[in-house]
Amino acid sequence: MVSDRNPLELMAPPVALGMIAAALMWAASSAIPVFRVMIPANTVSSASLALLGALTCLAGVVSFRRAKTTVNPMKPDATSSLVVSGVYRYTRNPMYLGFLLILLGWAAFLSNVLALVVLPAFVLYMNRFQIAPEERVLASLFADDYAAYRARVRRWL
Repeated sequence: MVSDRNPLELMAPPVALGMIAAALMWAASSAIPVFRVMIPANTVSSASLALLGALTCLAGVVSFRRAKTTVNPMKPDATSSLVVSGVYRYTRNPMYLGFLLILLGWAAFLSNVLALVVLPAFVLYMNRFQIAPEERVLASLFADDYAAYRARVRRWL
């Protein structure tokens, strides 16, 4: 990996980043309850989004395991193959998309507008400090194949 990378890149495991985002969402909604909103079928909608997110994450892991490549997002240079099948036909980052869906479900459960503010921050952080360095490595390892994949499949959806 390039030694002059930004120290925030690949700094923390994405699962930890998701947990930090969830904690920030809870703190914001608890600190300022005046932004609470009614969401119809709150429990069902939040559980459904969280389940969809978990299944999306699982589909990404299964695809990586089938390809016999690393699932460790902290070491993208250990990638042994470019995975473009399964859920990776629809999104280049199903695990991160899954985390976002789980967080969206958490926001629905919290029923507070301030909880939603964390979601764009999570996406921006992931794009800049997790996904961008991963993409640099994949581009260096798989060159034309990765360029073609990027042209065909969107980063999130």
